[in-house]
Order: sequence, then C-alpha cells, then structure tokens
Amino acid sequence: MLGRSTEEIVGADVLLEASVFRQTSPDNTMLTPQLCLMGCVPVRRAGQSLLGGLILLQRADHAYTRLPEQVLSELPGMISTIAEYRADQKKIQVAHDISRKSHANMMRMALAIEGSATGIWDRDIQSGEIHYSPGWKAILGYADNEVSNRIEDSYTRLHPEDRAYVQDTMQAHFEGKTESYVVEHRVRCKDGSYKWISSRGKVVSRAEDGKPLRMLGTTTDITTMRALSERLQQSVDLVTCLTNEVPGLAYQYRMQPDGKECFSYVSEGIRDIYELTPAQMKECVDVIHARIHAEDFPAYRAAILTSSSRLEHLHHEYRVNLPQQGMRWRQMDARPRRLPDGETLWHGFITDVTERKRIEQELQELATIDFLTQIPNRRSFMGRMEEELARIQRGAGKASAVLMCDLDNFKIINDTHGHAVGDLVLRHFAHILDDELRKTDYAGRVGGEEFAVVLAGANVSEATVFAQRVQKQMRETPVNANGQIIPVTVSIGIAVMQASDIDADVSLSRSDMALYQAKENGRNRIIVAVDG
Repeated sequence: MLGRSTEEIVGADVLLEASVFRQTSPDNTMLTPQLCLMGCVPVRRAGQSLLGGLILLQRADHAYTRLPEQVLSELPGMISTIAEYRADQKKIQVAHDISRKSHANMMRMALAIEGSATGIWDRDIQSGEIHYSPGWKAILGYADNEVSNRIEDSYTRLHPEDRAYVQDTMQAHFEGKTESYVVEHRVRCKDGSYKWISSRGKVVSRAEDGKPLRMLGTTTDITTMRALSERLQQSVDLVTCLTNEVPGLAYQYRMQPDGKECFSYVSEGIRDIYELTPAQMKECVDVIHARIHAEDFPAYRAAILTSSSRLEHLHHEYRVNLPQQGMRWRQMDARPRRLPDGETLWHGFITDVTERKRIEQELQELATIDFLTQIPNRRSFMGRMEEELARIQRGAGKASAVLMCDLDNFKIINDTHGHAVGDLVLRHFAHILDDELRKTDYAGRVGGEEFAVVLAGANVSEATVFAQRVQKQMRETPVNANGQIIPVTVSIGIAVMQASDIDADVSLSRSDMALYQAKENGRNRIIVAVDG
C-alpha cells in the first residue's frame, strides 16, 4: 500500500477510502466487522494509466446510502490530481536537495581552484571568443575587465618561442588526434614579464561533421615549480658532469631479495672501464660478468654477496678481459644500504688500477727477484723452501732434493776480466739452471756466486743426474766475453729435505757442507751429503 487517506463524505454514514495499491494487488484491503464494501471505482493518472482504486465503505449499522453520480464521477479525478501533486512535490524537494548539494560542491570546487593558482577558460571555437575566470586573469596580474575575450588577443600574450607549439597542439586536439589538450608554455603578464603555465583542456561539444564547437580548460601557474625543476636539473647536470669527467665508473647497483640485479645508474666511465655503453650496462649485468676474468669471477661474486648479507663496505680488486684494452685490473668500492622492501642498494665507484698493480708487481719482483740474474733472491728462495718443507711434513709428497752450487774460481774471473764479465758469468749460469728446472722446481741466488736449487719430490739419484746436466751445459757453453772464451766450472753439493728437519736451513746447511767438500776435493765435483 503506497498511501491512504480516509474522509467523511456523507455525514457519518459513508466512508470513502482512497487507497493506491500496487497494480498486481488491487484488492489488498482488510475489511473490519464495522464496515461493509459499497463499491470500487478505478483511479487513473492523466495519461490514463492505472494509479489505484477508490473503495467505498459504509458502516454496517447504518442504512444504505447511495452517493450522487456526479460525486462518483468527479472523485477519482480529484484523488488522481492530489496523488500526482504530492508526487510532484516530492520530486521538487529531491531536485531542490540535489541542487543545494551541487551548489555546495561547486562552491568548494571554486574555492579549491582559486587557492591552487588555477584559472578556468571557456572557448567558443566558432565565434573565436574565449572567456576567462577572474582567477585566470589574476594569475597574469589583470583585473576582471582588463582582458579581452578574443582568441587572437590571447595568442599575442604567448612567448614567441612557444606560440607555434601551442597552436599546433591545439589544432591536433581539434582534429581528434589527441584525447585532450595539454601544454606547458610561457605567457606574458600585465607587467611585461613572463610566467610558466600549464594549460589543460578538452573539446566538450562538436558539430555533426565533427568540427569542434566548444572547449573548456584550466590554466595553472607553474612558474615556481618550473624554477625548482630547472635548479634541480642544473644540480643533476652538475653531478652527471662531475661523474662523467672523473676517470672511473660511478654507479648505482641494486639487488632484489629474489637475487635479481641491475645497474640503475652508470656514468660515462663505463665506456673505458668495461668498453660498454650506459644502455648496455642497464640492460643486463651478464654483459659485465662475461668480461670479468674467469679466475677472478668467483671471488668477485663472493665479495658482492658478502657485502649484501653483512651490509659491509665492498672493496675488491679483479681482472677484466676487454676487446680492445685486453687484460686490465679494476678496483671496486661501494657502500651498501638495505631498503624497506629488502632490496640492497649500493652507491659505488670502479677505477682502473692496472698501472698500480704493475708497479706493485715490479716492487714485488724487486723484493723477491735478484736484479742481476732475474731468479729469486735468498729471501724469496728460503720462503719457497719453508713452503716445501711444510708440504713434506704434512705428508703431501715425497722428500725433495736440495742442491748448493758454487762457481769455481769466480774471484779470479772478476779480478782478471772485470766485474762486467763476472756479472755475465752469473747471468749465464742462472740461465742454464732455469733451462734445466721442471715446473715444480725452483732455484735462487743465495750469495755472491752461490746458487741453491730445490727439486720437488726428487731423490739423490735424480738430483745427481740434474747436477751432471748442469755441469755438462757449463762445459759445453763457455762464456764469450767480447770474443774471449772464458770456461767456467761449478761445484755442487746435494742433500735431502726430510720431514724431521726443524726448518729449511737444516737441509740447506747439509747441502752446503757437501758443497764445501766438493770444493775441497778439487772443485767441479758433485758430492752428496752423508745423511742425504
């Protein structure tokens, strides 16, 4: 039941109940014992659609009363009018409420626009008129009545360098090539200065042939934001310039929790450090991994993973193989930082340390290599002997032979032919030793004309054969000093390095004692130590 009203129509004898029921339930009425049904008259809207029914009821304790025909004919129309009037009033109230809310929303929107340095414009494309809001005019310093509504006048305010760009962008939108009109450009203010603005608009009405009729849009002052952006860009350019000019590679490296890695930034130094372009570096880290020396790659990866897990400073030196530069040394330094999502971020620098490594190698050689003969000096040789003794004591191999060699009558050669010839003799003997050594053997100059040799895993017999070959080479290849042939012989003592030796000096001393016997017995001899 949608509505109900009851009125006394004829005295107190007849009650008229006008009830509007759903059309599917026209008889949905409960009659009480005090009332009886006299009849039902349909009630229709002005459009003749069924609105409901007029039910006539009379008290059961009163005599039957018949209503006049005029009343019966006019009552349905009156009830229909009243019902439709009430419905219209309700619609009006709803529309009024919506209007009030819309007005409030529009006021809030207007205040928001006004507070955001934004103006509104409305362009009639066919007539060439454009209307600006007071806020739009205020952006450029104009009063409400100081700006014309002609579109051609608006173009005169555009910066000459931006005019073609703005007009072309507008025309592209008119032709339907873009969804909306969006531009950033400079516009002249009332005082003659220029401001940067952002204009956005859209055609809201078109003719049947597609021609644009009306366009609405907004304009926002972005001068301050543009100035900040320019200053920020200048800072970025400065940092980029500095990182590009400094020899080496400045980079930003990321490792996600799932292990995925990438270089999110690389400087131009990438071209020298890895012979790659910045674009190639960002695509995939595999291109860098492919250029790291195969022997150094495991340690390189371990250094990165350790830095990530412990958040420790990353410092590592490694070799790279480059298409043009060949084998080079690189040093990597970076600081890791853990991001909230679990990602590890490094900011670092990679430099070329090839020259430094070369100098270090030279210094190492100067410290370990005898300058004259280019074989290990005494200090270096003794270090190798200690390593060999430790190997034997661990049971990692058989005992090794130790030989002491001394050039016979070397002082006489020096005194007779001079030190230059003496140096030539020393170099000649060192060369012969080096030619006879296996890869596992090593020799060193341990005194003026004294040389020592370790034959790894060799016994006395094998060491004796080696000593005989050395003597034979010395005999068959005498030194030629400026056309003068100088024969040189060598005395050799042999001992065995044993696991019971306290240190390397023990076996060296035994071989030295055997050497002394060889010299005492007439030189150019090979003597084996008694316990050797």
